[in-house]
Amino acid sequence: MNPPDEDQRRSLMAIPWFAGQAPEQAAALIKAGRLIRRGAGEWLHGEGDEETGLLAVLEGRLKLYCQAPGEREVMIAIMPPGAVMGQSATFGGGPRLLTVIAAADSIVFTLSDRALRQAAADHPGVWRDLAGLLYLQLSTILQLVAVLTALPPRARLAARLLQLEQNLGVADVSQGDLAEMVGVTRKAINGWLGEMARKGWVRLGYGRVEILKPAALRGVVAG
Repeated sequence: MNPPDEDQRRSLMAIPWFAGQAPEQAAALIKAGRLIRRGAGEWLHGEGDEETGLLAVLEGRLKLYCQAPGEREVMIAIMPPGAVMGQSATFGGGPRLLTVIAAADSIVFTLSDRALRQAAADHPGVWRDLAGLLYLQLSTILQLVAVLTALPPRARLAARLLQLEQNLGVADVSQGDLAEMVGVTRKAINGWLGEMARKGWVRLGYGRVEILKPAALRGVVAG
């Protein structure tokens, strides 16, 4: 693991969670962290791991899995570049709640509990900003639960595409991963995506879906 270089520090400072902090505090956190590289399919950490801390995606994408009944792991989300996630046993709580696996070759910034404590000794606002991150994570999870509970499968697909697109115009996700996150078969996903493509709402590519008419997808979600 290596510390970020100057260009990588600037990229990290531009991530919204860091950019929203006092500059001196964000710089201290970034200085205390390390970068790791993971190839597609390689683990970053597993659900139940005792060592906690933060992750920020600099390049690539990460898949998030959680344990489901029947000892089955299900993918619940994909973290794109610029996303930050984590928890701290120091701040309360317990072991890791999710398994994180690289979806593509990735560069990930990591910040351990020890590094958080060291930075917080000089910048107590670290704990306030960590609490804000935890609230955002809880809000995201509740939104996912609402989508799964309230929407029929086709509308769930539209909602997932909009969430993954992140106003960038492209959802970097395979149809197989979409099927797992929506909770339907890949055949069903292929059919709905084909319909959306014929209507000019999306353009399909290898491992990606280009969103051409987000308003049309929002209409599907709204029913």
